[in-house]
Amino acid sequence: MRITFGKITNLIMCFMLVFGCMAGCTSKDEADEANNIKVYYLNSEETGIIFQNYSVTSDLENTSQVIDELLTQMKTMPEKLEYEAPIYGPVNLLSYTLNGGILTLDFAGTYTSANKTTEILDRAAMVRTLTQIPGVEYVTFTVEGAPLLDGNGNMIGNMSADNFVYNAGNEINAYEKAELVLYFADEDGQELIPVYRTVVYNSNILMQRLVIEQVLNGPNTDLACPTLNSQAKINSVSVRDGVCYVDFDSAINTRTGNVDPKIALYSLVNTICETADVNKVQMSVNGSSDVNFMEKISLGTVFERNLDIVRQ
Repeated sequence: MRITFGKITNLIMCFMLVFGCMAGCTSKDEADEANNIKVYYLNSEETGIIFQNYSVTSDLENTSQVIDELLTQMKTMPEKLEYEAPIYGPVNLLSYTLNGGILTLDFAGTYTSANKTTEILDRAAMVRTLTQIPGVEYVTFTVEGAPLLDGNGNMIGNMSADNFVYNAGNEINAYEKAELVLYFADEDGQELIPVYRTVVYNSNILMQRLVIEQVLNGPNTDLACPTLNSQAKINSVSVRDGVCYVDFDSAINTRTGNVDPKIALYSLVNTICETADVNKVQMSVNGSSDVNFMEKISLGTVFERNLDIVRQ
């Protein structure tokens, strides 16, 4: 069969059109995926949070526009009856500011009249939604300019998604609120500083595992410094006869900044011993306690709480 020059030209043009469409479709798909954000709401029973996938229409590089768009979504009651908007009723947002990756949301005085359980879930929905925005690392709440306080009168401060532990699945069905005492290092790495943190977590998670994860995540305040390598993985956690057994991978032995190994070790031990039914900690690395923690401290013993190195 003879193929003329005209036919060859037509074939080339067809291929160019096909590949052009494929490239265009791929770029659009990638753009759509990049713009997808989970917007969190309360369930209708106000016992948990649930999300809907949402495609942001604003330019992701324009952080203020994205914040405005997502706040509008969280102020609007969804069509689905089983979803409730977190910014609604007494939760009246007055303004917001973004400074250095910290997004401050300022609410009207009616905020404090919200049911405590509902307030925590509202807060979880907002923080988990907004910290997905590039350029927003933490969210902090104020009420008519004053810092939001917890039930004990402590300032709640900066919050990230880690403050609201969220297991696989769309909904937290069995959640609990916990007031945690976590120990981190001072700026010299020679003393421990207690940091108080409120978290909402799935009750299926072992409390000791929860606090270990929180220590690995580091402090959410400039008043304390991280003590452990955040890349360390927890292999297992169990509690038996008042002893918490925790096994890490080898990354736990990587020192963080100028923190003394003893301070790093007891940031973990003291934190775990703040939980119920635990007064001792046995650590291991990849299943073995025949290891020197950060090349300095033998793990071949059971550790107890040490308050002598806690700043008074």
